[in-house]
Amino acid sequence: MVNQGTLLPAEERLKGPGVVVIGGDFQGLGVARSLGRRGIPVCIIDDERSIGRYSRYTTHFVRAKDLRDEQETIKTVLDVGRRLNLKGWVLYPTRDETVAAFSRHREALSEWFLVPTPSWSTIQWAWDKRNTYQLAEKLGIAIAKTWFPRSVDDLKHIDAGFPLVIKPAIKEHFFYETKAKAWRADNREELVKLFQQAATFVPPGEIMIQDLIPGGSEQLFGYCAFFKNGAALGTMVTQYQRQHPPQFGRSCTRVRTVDLPVLEDLARRFLQAVDYYGLTELEFKLDPRDGQYKLLDVNARTWGYHSLGAAAGVDFSSILFDDQLGQRVEPARARPDVTWIRLVTDLPVGALAVLQGRLNPWTYLKSILGSDTESVFSFDDPLPSLVETALVPYLFYKRGF
Repeated sequence: MVNQGTLLPAEERLKGPGVVVIGGDFQGLGVARSLGRRGIPVCIIDDERSIGRYSRYTTHFVRAKDLRDEQETIKTVLDVGRRLNLKGWVLYPTRDETVAAFSRHREALSEWFLVPTPSWSTIQWAWDKRNTYQLAEKLGIAIAKTWFPRSVDDLKHIDAGFPLVIKPAIKEHFFYETKAKAWRADNREELVKLFQQAATFVPPGEIMIQDLIPGGSEQLFGYCAFFKNGAALGTMVTQYQRQHPPQFGRSCTRVRTVDLPVLEDLARRFLQAVDYYGLTELEFKLDPRDGQYKLLDVNARTWGYHSLGAAAGVDFSSILFDDQLGQRVEPARARPDVTWIRLVTDLPVGALAVLQGRLNPWTYLKSILGSDTESVFSFDDPLPSLVETALVPYLFYKRGF
């Protein structure tokens, strides 16, 4: 293995199978660096302004027209594979809609690529939260109390206190329209209004009303793994410390690794039930009212802070690549109390918390300076960080605060 910061000559980097990363944001950049530092060639495909294309570890970059449309995504990936002769390269999706596309078209993609994404019989349990929560309850895994109204009249049957959360069963049908992960309703009038608004772009039956578990981001936890044959060969459990936006975070902005066996047991139960293979993150929230860790979400792909794994001793991208190429993978577990931060989103969250008096300025500064790894900045590969800084206005416009 090549040491971090060492780059092989170009002619050696192009030898052997490489990886195709769909999405060149900080998630995709993490994959590119993980494999690129080993001298493995990396092709990034993106339909947005990509910071990953500026990494010294990116061998090829292809700008796609549209990666949200399923048919267009599959056509683009296969066209790129044939044009660049990427036979036998490993696919790494970084978005949920890409996971769904790869899962449904796995057979066609497998004629050209190595496809770690499981079949639809597995992915359906992560893609649609109606399936996720149904299975969780069957397995005895706690969830927040949830309703699935199909009309405004159905809201009358929700006998619960406020606040409540309005969120989609399928994230992509909501997120790209609202730039939000969920909405909060503090009374009956807001609930009706927000439900009616969501119903204009979310199909009937996909709107969920959920009990809002009290507490902030510090009560959010993630179970991260490379899972195969009913067991985790790479394991990392994390506690979120801040998220962006603060109320319903689209992503965490600072996390640390922790030791939490109870969470591993819950996650393992779910993944075994769906015969899961590959990289995954399961998100839980600790409910202070009953002390239970309640399942919120299942990500069947690399997750935002997956690069923390390498700093903590579990390089998830590398483990998946080795397994796909039939190499032996030794079990690995993340060291506790290793931290990751994403400054471009953590700074506005931290500044807001300081202004509102919820966070001491000195404590916040120490949390920045004391972080072990940053999502984008790297001394051996500084250009993506500079490009991301220049793209902040674009990112704000594209994704909101």
